[in-house]
Amino acid sequence: MSIDGHSNETIRDILTSVKVIALVGASPNPERPSHRVMQFLLSRGYRVLPVNPGQAGKTLLGQTVYGRLSDIPEPVDMVDVFRAADALPEVVAEAIALDPKPRVIWGQLGVVNEMAADTARAAGLQVVMDRCPAIEIPRLGL
Repeated sequence: MSIDGHSNETIRDILTSVKVIALVGASPNPERPSHRVMQFLLSRGYRVLPVNPGQAGKTLLGQTVYGRLSDIPEPVDMVDVFRAADALPEVVAEAIALDPKPRVIWGQLGVVNEMAADTARAAGLQVVMDRCPAIEIPRLGL
C-alpha cells in the first residue's frame, strides 16, 4: 500500500479499465503539463476530452475542447484534474451531476482536497489525488 492508500493493483485497475478521460484544465500551451499529459494519454490509446472554458469550441491535439464537464456529449470514465486544489470541490460537484457519473476523479500532482475527495467517495466515485497517470502508466509497465 502506498502513502496515499492506493495499491499498485488499484492504480493499475483504474488505468487499464478507463477508456474515456475528461481532462479538466487542458492547455493549448505545449509547455504546460496538462498539454503533455493529454498528448501522452492520447498516444496510449485513451480518448481524452479536454475541458477549458477559455478554449471551448476550439480543438486541442485534434480533440474538441469543452467549456464544462456537462458540455461533453458522451459518458466519461475518469475526470483528470489539472486545476488548483481549491477548485476540486466544484469539479467534483460537476462530475457527480453527470449522468452517468464517471467512475474516477483523478487529482494531478499537488491537487489534493480531502473535502472534495470525501464528497466524491460518498457519491460512489473512486478518488486518486497527487498522482499523474503519465508517471503511473510507465511505472507500472502499462
